[in-house]
Amino acid sequence: MKRLAMLLACAAFALPIAVKAEDAAGTTKKDTYRFVIVPKVVHPWFDKVNNGAKAAAAALKAQTGANIEITYSAPQAADVVQQNQILDSALATRPDGLAVDLLDPSGNRASLEEAQGQKIPLVLFDSVPPEGMNITYIGSDFCEQAKIAARRLVKLLDGKGEVAIMMGVPTAPNHSIRAECHRKVFAENPGIKVVAEGIDNDSIQTAQQQAAAIMQAHPDLKGWVASDASGPTGIGQAIIEAGKQGKVALVGLDNMPEMLDMIRNGVADSSSASQPEMQGYWSVMMLWAQATGAPVPNYIDTGNAFLTKENVGN
Repeated sequence: MKRLAMLLACAAFALPIAVKAEDAAGTTKKDTYRFVIVPKVVHPWFDKVNNGAKAAAAALKAQTGANIEITYSAPQAADVVQQNQILDSALATRPDGLAVDLLDPSGNRASLEEAQGQKIPLVLFDSVPPEGMNITYIGSDFCEQAKIAARRLVKLLDGKGEVAIMMGVPTAPNHSIRAECHRKVFAENPGIKVVAEGIDNDSIQTAQQQAAAIMQAHPDLKGWVASDASGPTGIGQAIIEAGKQGKVALVGLDNMPEMLDMIRNGVADSSSASQPEMQGYWSVMMLWAQATGAPVPNYIDTGNAFLTKENVGN
């Protein structure tokens, strides 16, 4: 009888341990992981993404003891062929995970399918998956971000006037979504007329040239919105050079230092900003989770912020 009681007691203590083992089933642990981050192009905004990725790597090492290597590889130009070459080279090294900001969903599709075929953990940041592909993606609500900016510009212009949109890279999902949602807001306001759309391909210099040409062709232009982080900086420079500060309103995008300076100096009214550091951070966290075999969500919303002179600081 005493023997039976002892066996039952042992079984009772063993039961919780068995449950814990079952909960952890399917996950694996390694001492080192190597994750590759591939943005659209060389750009300070993506440097912030890389900083967030490194912060996640440091946090994981502190909590798990694993060494996390971040390989950051950016195309020199916003060119899908260059980006695919980087992706294919990265895949050949069999990384533990790959995070990508798509330049062209259809153009990037083959590389993404190759990653999935090799069962390499994959996430998208600052983008959305190509149609029919199940890939975890991380970023803000791009349409809402654009609508915040467009509505602000409509308010600044009292609902009437000529405006222009800087589109960024037209094939990039986030840029095209923002441009379309800008248009939707302006279409809801009969007094607003979109007279021009520029394409800067995520280049500040190109944005400046495009904005200067558009303002020269449309001397009655009253306001600007942009669909990428380079656009507002270039637009702001063109506004200053044309002597139109205070005459042409600019509602920018994102939180680059140049954007914040333009808000402080009154060149831009405000900015609708995503949070690149968080996108890099959660990209690495999702890659690590996949690499261990843990389940991950389909989407992580890193949110938008609205920046004005009142909240950007000195």
